[in-house]
Amino acid sequence: MKQEATQPVPARRQQPVRWPLLLALAGLAGASVWPARLQSQQDWFRTGTGVGVEKVRLAVPAFAARSAEVQTAASVFYAVLRDDLEMSGVIELVSPSFQPLAVPSLPAELKAEAWAQAPTSAHMVAYGNLSFAENQLLVSAWLSDVRNPQAPPVLAKRYRGDLTEEQARQLAHQFADDIIERLSGGVPGIAQTQLAFVSDRTGNKEIWVMDYDGHGQRQITRQGLICLTPRWAPDRSRLAYTAFERTAASSEVTRTAIQLYSLVMNRRLAFPYLGGTTTTPAWSPDGQELALSSSRTGDQEIYVVGGDGGRLRRLTYSPGVDISPAWNPVTGKQIAFVSDRGGSPQIYLMDADGAGVERLTNGEGYAVSPAWSPNGQMIAFAWQQGNSHFDLYVMDVATRQAVQLTRESGRNEQPTWAPDGRHLAFQSTRGGRNQIWMMLADGTGVRQLTLEGSNTAPHWSPR
Repeated sequence: MKQEATQPVPARRQQPVRWPLLLALAGLAGASVWPARLQSQQDWFRTGTGVGVEKVRLAVPAFAARSAEVQTAASVFYAVLRDDLEMSGVIELVSPSFQPLAVPSLPAELKAEAWAQAPTSAHMVAYGNLSFAENQLLVSAWLSDVRNPQAPPVLAKRYRGDLTEEQARQLAHQFADDIIERLSGGVPGIAQTQLAFVSDRTGNKEIWVMDYDGHGQRQITRQGLICLTPRWAPDRSRLAYTAFERTAASSEVTRTAIQLYSLVMNRRLAFPYLGGTTTTPAWSPDGQELALSSSRTGDQEIYVVGGDGGRLRRLTYSPGVDISPAWNPVTGKQIAFVSDRGGSPQIYLMDADGAGVERLTNGEGYAVSPAWSPNGQMIAFAWQQGNSHFDLYVMDVATRQAVQLTRESGRNEQPTWAPDGRHLAFQSTRGGRNQIWMMLADGTGVRQLTLEGSNTAPHWSPR
């Protein structure tokens, strides 16, 4: 079976550890997590992800364009706003066909009773207008509770930007995030977040970045070789990734190393070569350290190093391959990782100093690509059983309960959580070639984000 180079994972323990073998096994997933305990749509899972809350029924009429010059911006704003709200997981959008004919553009124009009664039956209405003033696009936006018409608007916002379609998109993202934060118990939306990923559309595997909805895809690295496993720093200013490097002594690819890229300065940052095959970086929650895997002593082991490449310390001491570390984003005191020390790649957990190693998955198959949920309670991972497809699962770390999110839809790998804990992005072959997809954390609302080339290894940015 042909495998694409997406993220290195362990070979079986009995085999010698070689980089080509690790690369060939990229994306393999699997493990058995007590099949009798695998549960679909369990209450603990929906509650933990925030997907199980009762959705607010929201009507969003078209925003009024106050002049001809803002009509295009108004159309873009409205389309993006509805799309963001529809994907939020906490809102039930009213169909435009159920809305009253009189569309408000100001609070004084809102006829609350008409929007609250059937067939609209809205709880809330988001409305407003766009105008052009002082050489800027101005969006005036409100959110009103039509079940409580005497109360002032829940939100009253003004957003300014350049008169461009891109700015209209960004202003819509801002209003969507403000609405979602207000209606979801204080958890902000993700419309202003981004995804880093690997794409071969230029002929080489390079790091790219796009908006959370797939818009604005742009190339970051231009190394002409292979770049893998991008990881956002907690402050979104840098990306760490795995890169194949040429050395000064040879024009051939001779090593793999960790590299850093500044998104502020738009250039690579200095980072030392640590020796051996060094790969799969992961930032600590405070952004001061990187966990990574290196074969500098022979076996692939997990190390931690300072963000400047100093203070290297080794965490694992087990024969075989230890790779793909991931920090608990809340405590910073636990690291999940993949190891084949038991025979096949499985997911393990250890303290951030390397102590207290325990195995999270058991059984046949491969378990890879651990990704912590933002609340530090669950781990998403990829699992292959026997000859089955690669599928995504989420495990509650405390109870070891797990739910299956994908099934019978190609290979699904490399999960990454959105910062709201309600969404996941992943790579999948369900449409043929590997592409980046997103979905709600319960496996519903699946949406394709990339189309051109082969696209893999997504990583969701912080807010």
